[in-house]
Amino acid sequence: MARPRAFDEKQVLNAVREQFWDAGYAATSLQDLMRVSGLGKGSLYAAFGDKRQLFLRALHSYTDDSHGYLRKALAEAPRAVDALRMLLEAPIDDPTGAGTRRGCLMANSTCELGKADPEVLAHAHRTYETSTTLIGDCVARAQREGDLPAGADPIALARALLAAQQGIVFMGRTGLDTATLTATARSLSAQLLPDHSGD
Repeated sequence: MARPRAFDEKQVLNAVREQFWDAGYAATSLQDLMRVSGLGKGSLYAAFGDKRQLFLRALHSYTDDSHGYLRKALAEAPRAVDALRMLLEAPIDDPTGAGTRRGCLMANSTCELGKADPEVLAHAHRTYETSTTLIGDCVARAQREGDLPAGADPIALARALLAAQQGIVFMGRTGLDTATLTATARSLSAQLLPDHSGD
């Protein structure tokens, strides 16, 4: 009978994910992965495959968690338009600016590996399509609640909102200060999600 694994797979994946997120794929060594996971090379590769397979597992876990958080945040807001405004300001939630400088693991990985690794590129495409659908559903809810124009295409607006949010994430990675990022997010929010409550 096979011996049960003496480690928590999700805990290891989370530790590895943090390493890839901080350093990137190329700059992360096997020694780094062994250090953060607490596992030897044999155990690590037996459980997850090689470095690339481990990275892909970590990336998938990141996007699964991100979509879970997004789905929950959009669904739980009392009004959908407030959830959409929050989406634009989410990248600048951390007052220290550490989160904005770190960026988004999916976006970082696409920039680093998208040209060289078709699987990463395909996963990025699926990820952004899923995000667009979730945001589009929230736009449609905001339309039903009378906070956004009924004639707007929910998916087109969702793509614009996602592009704006990812733009803020990218600008944050350049070290732009939090006050400027906040002002930019609010300007985008005013343009993409104007107040229609009094119409």
